[in-house]
Amino acid sequence: MKIKLGLLYGGKSAEHKVSLQTALAVTKAVNHDKYEVHPIYITETGEWVRGTKLTGPLETVNELEISNSGTVISPVSLNTNMFALSDVKNEETLDVIFPLLHGPNGEDGTVQGLLELLNLPYVGNGVLASAAGMDKVVMKQLFSQAGLKQVKYEYFIRKEWDENREAAYEVVEENLGYPCFVKPANLGSSVGISKCDNRKELEAAFEEAFQFDRKIIIEEAAIGREVEIGVLGNDDPSCSVVGEILPKAAFYDYKAKYEDGSTGLAIPAEISEETYVEMKGLAIKAFKAIDGSGLVRADFFLTKEGELIINEVNTMPGFTPFSMFPLLWKHAGVEYPVLIETLVDLALQRHDEKQKIKHTM
Repeated sequence: MKIKLGLLYGGKSAEHKVSLQTALAVTKAVNHDKYEVHPIYITETGEWVRGTKLTGPLETVNELEISNSGTVISPVSLNTNMFALSDVKNEETLDVIFPLLHGPNGEDGTVQGLLELLNLPYVGNGVLASAAGMDKVVMKQLFSQAGLKQVKYEYFIRKEWDENREAAYEVVEENLGYPCFVKPANLGSSVGISKCDNRKELEAAFEEAFQFDRKIIIEEAAIGREVEIGVLGNDDPSCSVVGEILPKAAFYDYKAKYEDGSTGLAIPAEISEETYVEMKGLAIKAFKAIDGSGLVRADFFLTKEGELIINEVNTMPGFTPFSMFPLLWKHAGVEYPVLIETLVDLALQRHDEKQKIKHTM
């Protein structure tokens, strides 16, 4: 019998379009002989729409935008058993959910919490890891506790900035200096990020970042190569090869990632075996610091002195066949369809383990 796999994608997020690209790639790569694939589309306004099961791969992103042809549902209907009066499994109940969501309202623990309440297996990180991985400030605080080396940073909420903008700019200039990077604290895919070389650019960057979040983070610029590694597993994770970002622009922004193809990738990166071993250890340490499960992509700066500085982990990294995370695993010998299957298996294993937890005295 086929495993009923729900692909959950879209989302009320600035990364909505990125999620659609990811979902399209998965429909093309997943083994339709093993999985019965059910699309679940979250519109940009937050409606959940369930489409009919797929009979094979889709060809275009437009086919995934099923708001006019699907059935608007309540998310709780994904597990009808919880609300049924009998123990008979409803044929519409899904076996496992694959959240292909990027950014807030999907990658940040909100959807993961819902799926936990519904007692449904789901791919990827749990509530805590997802929330901590989305909030760059909380992530950095956990990394600091774990002893991971990072760049200096400051952060502000909108209210603090509104009350005394001059003071905020002065803190950045005194503690970090130029150049620096301003980012929304809770967003990915380089949305809302600006590089600043002076006060005028800093002011504009604050304005830009606060459009996407109530909290922003400002980081000192790190001088070094941008290297990344994939982590895969639950309690005993393993690591991929290392890749290097070779941006032609000032930094690896949204346009470079998804639109103009102006960024090169070196996989595997030219690093020493000693550096590779160290990076694997640090990546797993970061994974465990947020209590990760399933997958993360861990991003580092490698200085000319050979020092590794962690930048962040991404709990739902870009996941098309041409994204860094799948490419890293492809070069490690794990092809994209196998990677999908591995993640689904990890989700089912983790769910089975959770069922052993005692909930009564």
